[in-house]
Order: sequence, then C-alpha cells, then structure tokens
Amino acid sequence: MFKKITNACVKVVNRWLPDPFLFAIILTIVVFVSAMIGTHQGPLEMVTAWGNDTGFWSLLGFSMQMALVLVLGTAMASASICKKVLGYIAGVAQDKKSAILVVTFVSTICCWLNWGFGLIAGALLAKEVAKRVNTVDYPLLIASAYSGFVIWHAGLSGSIPLQIASPTGYVILEQTYQATTAETIFHPMNLIMCGVILVLMPFVNYAMHPDEKNTILVNPALLADEQEKHYTVETPAEKIEHSKVLWFITVVLGFAYILKYLFLDKLPLGLNIVNMLFMFLGILFHGNLRKYVDAIAEAAAGASGIILQFPFYAGIMGLMTAKNMDGVCLAGIISDFFVSISTGVTFPVWTFLSAGIVNFFVPSGGGQWAVQGPIVMPAAAKMGVEAGRACMAIAWGDQWTNMIQPFWALPALGVAGLSARNVMGYCVMVLLFTGIVAVAGFVAWGMFF
Repeated sequence: MFKKITNACVKVVNRWLPDPFLFAIILTIVVFVSAMIGTHQGPLEMVTAWGNDTGFWSLLGFSMQMALVLVLGTAMASASICKKVLGYIAGVAQDKKSAILVVTFVSTICCWLNWGFGLIAGALLAKEVAKRVNTVDYPLLIASAYSGFVIWHAGLSGSIPLQIASPTGYVILEQTYQATTAETIFHPMNLIMCGVILVLMPFVNYAMHPDEKNTILVNPALLADEQEKHYTVETPAEKIEHSKVLWFITVVLGFAYILKYLFLDKLPLGLNIVNMLFMFLGILFHGNLRKYVDAIAEAAAGASGIILQFPFYAGIMGLMTAKNMDGVCLAGIISDFFVSISTGVTFPVWTFLSAGIVNFFVPSGGGQWAVQGPIVMPAAAKMGVEAGRACMAIAWGDQWTNMIQPFWALPALGVAGLSARNVMGYCVMVLLFTGIVAVAGFVAWGMFF
C-alpha cells in the first residue's frame, strides 16, 4: 500500500510539476487577468503596476536577504569543523531506529536555527550515519534529514516573522503591520507546535521503515568523501589571502557588532542580524578567509532560483495592491472574502491551509509573503486577529507543503545523490502528520492565547 502511494506521488510529480519559475509566470498571468476583472482597470494600468518600482523591483533588498540566508547557511555547513561535529553525532546511531531518530532530531534543530544550514547539515549527517549503519533504508534516511525543513519558517531564519519584527515592519495598503519575535517565533504556541514535531516526528519517520525485503541500502559509491581542496601559500597575494591576522580582525569586528546589537542595544532579531551572525560564524568555522570565499562561491549557485523568481513575485504583489479610482484592489477584495467566511479562531486555520496550496505555485517563503501578505494582513486586522498569529499562519502553511514540493529538497538530494522520486512517499506521510499538528495548534492558539 505504501509503495503504491509513493509511486503515485512520483508519477504525478514527474508528469505535471514544471520548474518553479514557470509557476511564477503562470501565477503572474492569473493575477493580471483577475486584477483587471476585479478592479475594472485596463491592461495598461496593470502593466504599470506590475513593472514599476513598487512592483517588479520592490523586493530587491528582501531578495538579497533571502539569498544570503541560503548561501551563508550552506557555506557554514561546509566548514570542516561542522563536518567533524556531524561525524561525532553520527556515532550515536548504532542501529536502524537510532539512525532515523538521530538524523530527524538533529536536522529539525538545525533547520530551526537556519534553514540553509539545516538543509545541508541534515544531508551530510545522513551520509555519515549511513557509513555506520549500513542496514538502514537510505531513501528514508535522506527523507528524515529533509523532514526537519518542515519547521524552518517557525525558526530563527523565518523570513516572515523576521521581516514583520524589523523596525520598519511590513507596509502594505498604506498600513504598517508589526509583531515582535516574542509574538511569533518565541510565542508559547509556536514553540509548543515546534516541540511536538521535534519530539514525535523522529518516531513517525521510523514507523515508516520498510521491512528487510524492501529496504534499499545505500550505494557505497555515494558515501565517498570529497577531497578537501589543497591550497598553496607561496606568493604575497596567497599569503595575504590566508593571513590569520586579517581573519582574526574580521571575526572580532563582526562579533563585536553582533554582541553589541543583541546584548547592549537589545534590538530585536531581524533577517540582517541573523544573516550577519551566520556569516561570521562561517568565517570563524572555516578559519581562513580564502576558504570562506571559495565556500561562498560554491554555495551561491543554490540561490539562482531566488534571484530569478523574486522580481516576478514582487510584480504579483504590485498587481494585487494596484487600486482603481475607487480605491479597490484585488488584495482587498480577497481579504473581504476571507473575513466573510471566518472567525477569529478559524481565520488562521484557513490561512494555513491556503498558504499550503499557494506554496505549490510559489515555493519560497519570501515570495509567498509577497503574494499572500497583502491579502491576509488587512483581513486579519479587520477581524481583530493579532499580526503575529496571522503571519505565522502563512509561515506554517509555506513550510508545510515543502514536504511534497521538491524545489528546496534539491540541495539536500544533491548531497545525498538521490532524486525526488526516492523520498517523495515518505515526505507525504510527514506532510499528513505535521498538518494535523499545525491545525490543532492554530485552533488552540486562537482559543487559549
């Protein structure tokens, strides 16, 4: 039965799932036409709203922030000290059960800290565990590593809660929405939901382990260690690049500001300070500026999707918020609809479910925020739903269906030497489990907090 579900998922994905950039194009066309019909504006007005500085180019700063989240996290995970720590953790796994439990638990924590770091660290840990426990089902092991990604947007690198906590907040339809990280990431209900997943998901993953007959063992060739790059330090330029003095000054300067920001100024977490922290942790762990430069260069390729897609998501946001002569826009129309069918308790649940659907078409937390933020936040304000709970409903919906949207799995699958078809069936089960946790959590959030 399980293999039938897996094969069905793979067949649908292989036949119908185009590149995520094509989703951005299709969604642009749909919103363009919908905005014309809903607001009675002409194509010229829509083209202007789509392509001007408040549309297509309005997310340049945010795009850079999101690209850095991925690149800096990946570069840090590639440091030799991180790999050694992962190897030590892998030594805890002694059998199939402990292998799945350890990989799931650690990758979930890493993704909560930084999703770019977690994606790569989880895959690297899984490979180290596979070297020690050669009886474990390798596709399930990699799926377990990726399953930790299901709480990334509820963690320290979540783009939505960090943006709405920034000093400038989130401005849409001439209104500013703000919520501190105490009202989002560190809200008791958000932490409880993350804790339930952290504790129970490892056992859910292990329960899916196939019997010995159907277990797929790892190909030993996939476990071969990459040769560490050898550097020559002979010329004056090479000596400067590998200078410990310059490395030390850089590390001290970066951490001096980070510590001042967090403990003296006591300013809130935001994407900028989180990225700065992971940048200088990466520099510290690599122990060499030349090595860190090369690590960033290798990691940058993974950010190509963000660079290409985000301007189109910004254009969609421009279309949704373009007002006609009567002050009516598509985002406002949809917001009014949500208000009409929801209560203060059910609104976040509907938002969570709709965000999970939108994530199929906009497989990026920042891009999804650009699309759904203009709809959800005004509607939440009308219903009296606090900004923190509303934005976290989008965040949870976005991360939820990443389990069956292979866009962000590609870096981890590349490290593991597998394809999406190998892990899809397992991820469907993770989707069902975490969906139940999230829906119950948002109902409780609305009723008891």
